[in-house]
Amino acid sequence: MERTGFEKFIWNLTQRFTSVLDTSFSPEDYIAIDLSETNEELEKIDISSSESFAGFIDNYLKNTGKKVAFGGYTEIRKLYRRSELFSHLEDARDIHLGMDFWAPAQTAVLAVLDGKIQSFKDNANFGDYGPTIILEHSLNGDKFYSLYGHLSRKSLENLKPGQEFKQGEKIGELGTAEENGDYAPHLHFQIIGHLEDKIGDFPGVASRRDLDFYLRNCPDPDLLLKLRH
Repeated sequence: MERTGFEKFIWNLTQRFTSVLDTSFSPEDYIAIDLSETNEELEKIDISSSESFAGFIDNYLKNTGKKVAFGGYTEIRKLYRRSELFSHLEDARDIHLGMDFWAPAQTAVLAVLDGKIQSFKDNANFGDYGPTIILEHSLNGDKFYSLYGHLSRKSLENLKPGQEFKQGEKIGELGTAEENGDYAPHLHFQIIGHLEDKIGDFPGVASRRDLDFYLRNCPDPDLLLKLRH
């Protein structure tokens, strides 16, 4: 499929693998994981339990000898059906719009590009992002945003709108299930073209009805990070 102009723009911002987690992880430490509704292994665990899900992730990493499990862009996931935030019968949202990185709590989260704090918020609903930071990036007059969700509450301390971060600088850390919306520790990373006046929040899961818009507005983060590309 031919890339859109926004996708080409994002692709050209980096030349090689660009880390969004602790730089002690090399590309060889990452492994893709399938968390879609078609993965029969997920039928063997209680996906409504963050503890059970964390055990599934930990076992996967142990069995593969890797340190970070990643993936999820456009995956259809049953995981979201546990939360009323996503499971409205008329327009259920279950298509993931970001890229997830499953790693231990307190793992450092890095600014993927130079940017400044657009907003931040503790989205504390069950199944929500928990502590979230949105960076604004401006390059040659073009603005876009990167969202970092499921952080620790400590990550939001002493932040200020407009505060600048350099690429690779630590902006936060992964939160525990008790503070990150009740998930196994992980980062939700998302690229956003138009933020639509949202503050500290933006949909990270779409319904089929709205999917075309969100795919145009939120391209595959791996175009920037280049783990697979």
